[in-house]
Amino acid sequence: MKPPAFDYHDPNSVEGALELLAEHGDEAKVLAGGQSLVPLLNFRLARPEHLIDINRVGELAGISREGGVLRIGAMTRQSTMERSQLVAGNWPLLAEALSYVAHAQIRNRGTVGGSVAHADPAAELPVALLTLDASFLVRSRRGERRIPASDFFVTHLTTALQPDEMLVEIAVPPPAAGSGSAFTEFSRRHGDFALGGASVVLESDGAGICTSAAVGLLAAAPTPLRAAAAERELVGSKIDGEAAAAASKAVEGIEPTGDIHGSSEYRKGVIEVMVRRAIIAAAKRTGGAPAGASQN
Repeated sequence: MKPPAFDYHDPNSVEGALELLAEHGDEAKVLAGGQSLVPLLNFRLARPEHLIDINRVGELAGISREGGVLRIGAMTRQSTMERSQLVAGNWPLLAEALSYVAHAQIRNRGTVGGSVAHADPAAELPVALLTLDASFLVRSRRGERRIPASDFFVTHLTTALQPDEMLVEIAVPPPAAGSGSAFTEFSRRHGDFALGGASVVLESDGAGICTSAAVGLLAAAPTPLRAAAAERELVGSKIDGEAAAAASKAVEGIEPTGDIHGSSEYRKGVIEVMVRRAIIAAAKRTGGAPAGASQN
């Protein structure tokens, strides 16, 4: 299929892109890597009158650490972050999540900011960034604001971005010393959309007692989701002994969308298993779980 007609713009600066957004607003879409937007255009599920291609805006790409905080330019390619030793060595959850993202060809074009702005609840990066308490810097001609991940994702494929705003940077706080993380996902084939998954970050007191927990759910709701009940179940408990109980708490009340690949109830069961596996794996990485703990 072919997309509907649109006017094409390719600014070479952030200010140029923001000027176009201020002028066209609801009638415009921003094109980054195009791995999510182009299929929507081809199926005519998106019908912008103006397409603003920001691939020439080089200032939006890059990875750095400032004051311990990881800063990721919105136009940074997923493959660039995948290869970053800074990310792998200090924010391993992001590196692990990226290993599940589609295929190498997709990651070579796809951008970190594009995945975040698309806000697919089955996408790996949004839920990983939510689990890590990331924040998103957005700009418009009116100014800039920083939106915490907990407020950024509104509903299916919808964020808190206003029509004249553009995501320019993702900020991820430094992980606590000795924390452990894990990302798990189940799909029919590697690279397919996930039927369910989990993103977990745990802190331990060194004796196996959980002192802090963040549990994110993949493909569980219209947005990436934090499982607050599971987090409360984990804190103050022996991590290894509470994995099953916390996993059960994580899926209480969720109603994943079913389709031909799996009913809502089936997906709920998948997510519960993925949460349990992620908790056990994250606990081992803090030294909080005994050797030989089951991951089935």
